[in-house]
Amino acid sequence: MLEQLSWKVGGQQGEGIDSTGEIFATALNRHGYFVYGYRHFSSRIKGGHTNYKIRVSTKVRPANADKLDILIAFDQETIDFNAHELRSGGVIIADEKFKPVAPEGMDIRFFVVPLTKFAEEAGSAIMKNMVALGASACVLGLPATTFESLITDMFLRKGQKVVDSNMTAISKGIEFMKENGGEIEEFRLQPGDGKQRLFLMGNDAIGLGALAAGARIMPAYPITPASDVMEYLIKKFPKVGGHVIQTEDEIAAITMTIGANYAGVRALTATSGPGLSLMMEAIGLAGMTETPCVIVDTQRGGPSTGMPTKHEQSDMYAVLFGTHGEIPKIVLAPATAEECFYMTIDAFNYAEKYQLPVLLITDLALSLAKQTVEPLEYDRIVIDRGNLATPEQLAAVEDGKLFKRYEFTKDNISPRVFPGQKGGVHHVTGVEHTEVGRPTEDATIRTKMMNKRLNKVQGELPNSVSYTGDENPDLLVIGVGSTIGVIDEALERLAAEGKSVGHAQVRVLSPFPTETLQKYVDKAKKVLVVENNATGQLKHLMQFFGVKGELQSQLKYDGNPYLPHEIYSHCKELF
Repeated sequence: MLEQLSWKVGGQQGEGIDSTGEIFATALNRHGYFVYGYRHFSSRIKGGHTNYKIRVSTKVRPANADKLDILIAFDQETIDFNAHELRSGGVIIADEKFKPVAPEGMDIRFFVVPLTKFAEEAGSAIMKNMVALGASACVLGLPATTFESLITDMFLRKGQKVVDSNMTAISKGIEFMKENGGEIEEFRLQPGDGKQRLFLMGNDAIGLGALAAGARIMPAYPITPASDVMEYLIKKFPKVGGHVIQTEDEIAAITMTIGANYAGVRALTATSGPGLSLMMEAIGLAGMTETPCVIVDTQRGGPSTGMPTKHEQSDMYAVLFGTHGEIPKIVLAPATAEECFYMTIDAFNYAEKYQLPVLLITDLALSLAKQTVEPLEYDRIVIDRGNLATPEQLAAVEDGKLFKRYEFTKDNISPRVFPGQKGGVHHVTGVEHTEVGRPTEDATIRTKMMNKRLNKVQGELPNSVSYTGDENPDLLVIGVGSTIGVIDEALERLAAEGKSVGHAQVRVLSPFPTETLQKYVDKAKKVLVVENNATGQLKHLMQFFGVKGELQSQLKYDGNPYLPHEIYSHCKELF
């Protein structure tokens, strides 16, 4: 029996590809499997090839598989574009409607199934995806009941007849495959553990994290691949008195976010590379006025419009150095959907504790791929609103005097007030200012204010780097963002071959964890930095921030995430 299996459905955008993959993945997640789903789609609303690749496993595998076991084709393009991924003995299930042609010279099992015809017999041609799910279930040895609870949850509001029609379509797919040799013993999956877990993409986890952190306002302008954060909170915020505001552009989004935080409401915005560029001046305003705010940057293929629906990790320089002048900022880089949830809460706490902008940087694969997530531990959530002025501090302000909003303190964190608090009146300006906010160009005050702002965060943040592997490895691999799954899998194979390996995953880019990374680099014989960009940004950041040692790069920037074998093969050459 198989420990893991890779399944893909493909067709034209607007043909129900996403819903087909979503039903397949969610149903198996409910049965206790670990699932990872990655969508490949074009930068258009309808038309153009799209596919949804699902990996099902009995253990955590947050990455695409190297090879494909089953391909569901709703058109010939799906076969032409994706058949090369099939392993020897793999399966193609194609709709007879388009008279499919099997790829030449491949050792595969080819099934032509009347998907559309069976769907029409069940009630509607739109249910061809359900017939395809039934055909898949037969190959995997899964009963129709695997999908029953999910189908009921999805369609019962439309009536029992709709539920029954969809189940009939699934059954027709199963029966046809049984009658035509589609029960394949070697494709049987080991049973899942039956435990209930979440199935989330990173963007949903960020939205949920913002909700749990107490955020109640999100001004944002739609942009791929960040829009799902906005769409998630559009549904959730009204239930708790919150609001999502679709702004006219990203400049309005960031300035509204700053204004909301200044008023005392936790607020966030989310964007991608082009939108982040537009936000830079206002991010500097947040730094100068010491106003907390959270900005989510979901990286995609650039520059300019680039490839809006493709994967890349090329915004690291931008989030660290994009603003003019010098301001403090914290940059967090989660690696999994689960971390997206917890680190979003951290982002709000850090923003208010240190009174500065916090950027949460993800990438398209992490933002849009869905993965199994263990039940979230809500008792871990702590809300830290930072240094809010006490009633005693406000009462001590003399009549006619201004509150020292930017007071010089030992820890460089000034007391903060919300508008309307008695005794809290002060100036707020984007120019250099005194302790009460009055504009100034005094050289001494300027120097003190710069030092105050830039020295708020002392040392590394907790859990800036995670590490797994041998204590003194022959090869250390360093990654960031969604590369965690493919690196882990590649090194697992090498370890099984007796190779000495280690994996350090960077989770905080600012303040940069130089000391921790240096410790791991010093213990390794060779160091490889794996990232999805053309210039080796993470490697260069390590060097810029003082990590000493010989660093090698593995780079991929074709718009696709790494596959495990790509990292495995590169690493093996280094031994």
